Amino acid sequence: MASDSEQLSPDDEHSGLPAYVWMLRGARSMVSLPAVILMAAFIGYAGLARGSGLTLTETLVMAGLVWALPSIVVLTGAISTGLGIVPAAIAVALASVRLMPMTMAMMPMVRVPGKTKTWQLLYISHFVAVTAWVYAMHNLPKLPRDARLPFFAGFSSSLTFCVTCVTGAAYLLLDDLPKPVAGGLFILTPIYFVCSLWGASKLSSDKAAMVIGILLGPFFYLYFPGLDLLWTGLVGGTLAYLGTRFQRRGLS
Repeated sequence: MASDSEQLSPDDEHSGLPAYVWMLRGARSMVSLPAVILMAAFIGYAGLARGSGLTLTETLVMAGLVWALPSIVVLTGAISTGLGIVPAAIAVALASVRLMPMTMAMMPMVRVPGKTKTWQLLYISHFVAVTAWVYAMHNLPKLPRDARLPFFAGFSSSLTFCVTCVTGAAYLLLDDLPKPVAGGLFILTPIYFVCSLWGASKLSSDKAAMVIGILLGPFFYLYFPGLDLLWTGLVGGTLAYLGTRFQRRGLS
């Protein structure tokens, strides 16, 4: 398993390597612990999809095109309960709205003014989910600007392809996987998300928002089902921002 120091050597910063080389390096960097955890989580999802009556084709399409696991779970639940297309679309949109600020934060990092094309940004924006985003925000600043977009394209495309293949294989072999094991693999993703976001947080307000969100999450889950994620993020983020802002004013 290649390390970050091998993939992101400072000697490469002015090497002028072509884009396809950076794409290959990005694809190679996909071999990592976060990718293994994500694949394990999608093995758990394959059990949910099969238990909900989805076909193999439907499961693969959702894994590759919807991509973000929470949104896939919401859509699968909507399909299995017979929810109409409009309520299902609203539910998925609410589950995915968190990805918009993440995408907006990453695009200026990979865009080269006057050179990067709109279709390139639209392409890589599809792959913005927590695993890829945390990796990008941590590693892309180490690369020259011209290398960031092809590197992320290689990383995210190969990650999506491998995860989709693992999901399909798990769907076919699910009869041999005990249900407690499948459930345990599925729960690995939120655990990894929390640990990764905490490690990638550089501001005290970011960590405060996570702590407040963890505390408020059960409350909103019980009293505002369906909108719990939205309200947890909105209230937790607002309180963290206001709290850290007042703290800084008091120290100044």
